[in-house]
Amino acid sequence: MDLHEFQAKGLLRNYGVPVPDGGVASTASDALRVAKELKGDAWVIKAQVHAGGRGKAGGVKIVKTFSEVYDEASHMLGMKIITKQTGPEGKIVRRTLIEKATDIKQEIYLSFLVDRDSEQHMIIASSEGGVDIEEVAKNNPDAIIKERINPVTGMGHFLGRKIAKKIGLDSSLLNQFADVANK
Repeated sequence: MDLHEFQAKGLLRNYGVPVPDGGVASTASDALRVAKELKGDAWVIKAQVHAGGRGKAGGVKIVKTFSEVYDEASHMLGMKIITKQTGPEGKIVRRTLIEKATDIKQEIYLSFLVDRDSEQHMIIASSEGGVDIEEVAKNNPDAIIKERINPVTGMGHFLGRKIAKKIGLDSSLLNQFADVANK
């Protein structure tokens, strides 16, 4: 299933997972309207294409003025994003996600998937989150934690805390991580 980031965040929001406020824009004028509705003093403009690696390809920009919102959205919409996942043909940006920028103290990687070998759900996490988990897997595979989720008992608070500890989160964040991971 291919979902754009804004669609995935909508699903997460419906289940109570905290995600930044934002809106989708298909024109620079729409992007400006969304930024003004969000208020604030900085925004992130993200190309909505079915591919990772958008940041490295110029598809994620932080802007600090309304004129920058308009200019970056104008530049991004219609551009071709080329990443490892798109192949050389790339993907044309037809929509952008505009979000209020937030201060980031630490990025983590968190993913849920179905392990084809065991046919079980699995959680994958890393303290080295951010833009390129493939590089982390290649250069520092020990930084990636993988745990199977018991199909009978589910994720559970204990497993959430265990993973949070393994990726080195501060003890004050263990319960919050477990709560979010269990949603």
